[in-house]
Amino acid sequence: METQVSLHHNEPPITIREVVTALEKQHLDATHENAIWGDWINFSGKQTVISIESQNGLTTKATIEQVEGEDEVYAACIDAFRKLGWQGQDADGPYKL
Repeated sequence: METQVSLHHNEPPITIREVVTALEKQHLDATHENAIWGDWINFSGKQTVISIESQNGLTTKATIEQVEGEDEVYAACIDAFRKLGWQGQDADGPYKL
């Protein structure tokens, strides 16, 4: 399952480091990987990942790619983004996390 999250349109971007720190505060062992094909946040021993849009280390959008059976990782990710003030985004528009 994929969940798109983003900052409100009028908010300034934040650093990927801030996102990783928020995830770590939720007791996730998160690491940022900057690859040719994009930026990713991985979790040690887990298959759930976050694809995060980045420009010069700043971000406003990400996609949580949840793997079945890793509900606790997904819930912690949602909590982290909620605490950062992000919102969900789907075909009907933005929604509160």
